[in-house]
Amino acid sequence: MAYIEDTGNNDARTEGMSYGMMMCVQLDMKPEFDRLWKWSKKYMFMTEGDNEGYFAWSCRVTGEKNAYGPAPDGEEFFAMALFFASARWGDGEGIFNYSREARELLHACIHKGENGRPGAPMWNHDNKLILFGPGCDFTDASYHLPHFYTLFAERAYEEDREFWEAAAAASREYLAKACHPVSGMNPEYGEFDGSPMSRKLSWMTEPHDRFFSDSYRTAANIGLDYEWFGVDAGQCAGAARLRDFLDPGKADICAVYDVDGTPLGEPAKHPLGLISATAQSALAAGKDDKRAAEWAERFWNEPMRTGKYRYYDNCLYMFALLALSGNYRIY
Repeated sequence: MAYIEDTGNNDARTEGMSYGMMMCVQLDMKPEFDRLWKWSKKYMFMTEGDNEGYFAWSCRVTGEKNAYGPAPDGEEFFAMALFFASARWGDGEGIFNYSREARELLHACIHKGENGRPGAPMWNHDNKLILFGPGCDFTDASYHLPHFYTLFAERAYEEDREFWEAAAAASREYLAKACHPVSGMNPEYGEFDGSPMSRKLSWMTEPHDRFFSDSYRTAANIGLDYEWFGVDAGQCAGAARLRDFLDPGKADICAVYDVDGTPLGEPAKHPLGLISATAQSALAAGKDDKRAAEWAERFWNEPMRTGKYRYYDNCLYMFALLALSGNYRIY
């Protein structure tokens, strides 16, 4: 078995484990993929309680669960990586029957709470938007992966495919609303209408209605979605506004902002992540977009991060490198 450690928090997260699996299938690293998946199933997967069928979002590196709640971005990356593994390497036995594992996971994500099954789904059935967590009444723009949902609509259980097709369309429309009309920035947590979620919840220790760490991934997701499927519901313009608002030629571009672009005087916790994700959004740019080329060049000249916070930055760096080189592929 194997795990990927969040070096900033000294734990293993479904985010990082599923990211690692996606990297492995893209790089044709089956043994490493299987080791990560085996660790995830052994230590993170929950078999009882309201969250049975989901994965605990954080574990100690020794395997003990830090929490018994899931984070939906992990589930959707697990499912997509498993479908790609099935297509690239073929299904095996048990937990290595990748496509079955993916279908079962997606089925749980949208059907928990039905027919006496405990818990709550990870998607809102009325508006088809992914939730910050099961049963939550708000979302996280960086969780919206319409390019994944388009593929889920082809590969999930037959009864679930119509839902995923609708979810892809709903997420593209949501992203267009979530990106600020001037800055192109989106909040970490958002209301269903695309506005920042500024309500204070009991477990929150800091505000999440600003452009900060989670938010960076949204531009990258918009870029890859357009690269794969070429569908623009207005979200591509949001990413373009972000590339224009931030100056790739400035060394100090990385800071924390209100979504209207007002700097809040704090350094970015993950500067390489912001640069990488913004550069990846260039995949949604037109051929004459000089700003997109500037961002790609800025990314290319950035070194990978070292030190305590290298985990998140280098994950986004790796995805951008795959995507911008044409090697983040559908299998």
